[in-house]
Amino acid sequence: MKVTTISIDLAKNVFQVMGFTSTGKVVFNKRLNRAQLSHFMQMQLSCRVVMEACYSSHYWGRTFESMGHTVDLIPAQHVTPFVRGNKNDSNDTLAIFEASSRAFIRFVPIKTQAQQEILILHRLRERLLSARTAASNQLRGLLADFGIIFPLGKVAFNEKIQTLSVDESLSVTLNWLVKDVYTEYKTLSVRIKAIEKQLKTDIEANPLGQILLSIPGIGYLNASAFVASIGSGQAFASAKDFAVWLGITPKQFASGNKSVMGGISKRGDQYLRKQLIHGARAIISHAGKKQDALSLWITQLRAIKTFNCTAVATAHKLARIMWTLLQKQCHYTPQVVRGVA
Repeated sequence: MKVTTISIDLAKNVFQVMGFTSTGKVVFNKRLNRAQLSHFMQMQLSCRVVMEACYSSHYWGRTFESMGHTVDLIPAQHVTPFVRGNKNDSNDTLAIFEASSRAFIRFVPIKTQAQQEILILHRLRERLLSARTAASNQLRGLLADFGIIFPLGKVAFNEKIQTLSVDESLSVTLNWLVKDVYTEYKTLSVRIKAIEKQLKTDIEANPLGQILLSIPGIGYLNASAFVASIGSGQAFASAKDFAVWLGITPKQFASGNKSVMGGISKRGDQYLRKQLIHGARAIISHAGKKQDALSLWITQLRAIKTFNCTAVATAHKLARIMWTLLQKQCHYTPQVVRGVA
């Protein structure tokens, strides 16, 4: 019997592999380690391989494609409803196969190694930012017990800690504490700037990045993160689908003739959503000084909505603009509103 689909439940060391015919009949059901999996897949005729989009899935996807197979990655939340019986590797592998056969499943595009490297830099930057914030907050709290209060803001903190590091009136212990935290703070700042410089260099040389950088509120950090995550947006059928995937559209509670819209769903990638909303916040503050269609729309919305609500709505619009421009492969051009001086 010819195997047309191979379903794989990924893990760190032991993998469950099941082969199916075109009619859904199981041909084999194996447990393989990492080395055995690579050899086994090389020996198989070209077929469709389905896996969950999870830990190491993009690596294995690229590996299997290089062997001549066609690979589909399924979002993990779409596999869970198909798990029958007890939770084990065989049932998980069967659920992956059943989910892959559904008509309306949206598969995850396999990321290139370059895309994953950029996302690694973003994750590392987030960790370093958290560590720097933790260091500054801890020092603020510790020195407050000695009557030393830091002003608000990163710049003010940096100036204050520089002053304290050369303050001879402090005790030996406090002086050592301040200098130690200041050294840590500077080291983290240097590492963060180095990552940001690398991200900026990479995205400015990327044609897709140049398109996103032309959009208001999209800086090199946002452009870099989105290009690394979605490429040209080929996984989405429309701008609406992209916005829904980001989790910046309202939740819907509908039954019969009654439909209620709630807050945003917050599905998808939290980091991308956060970065896009931050970008939206930046352009809201300057929208009143401009006369293009986007700025006027933001100004009118701000007059009747709260700042946060306006920021999320603006992020939603930016997401739609991003997807549209990536699909058309063209740069953003501000739309002039007729009759406005």
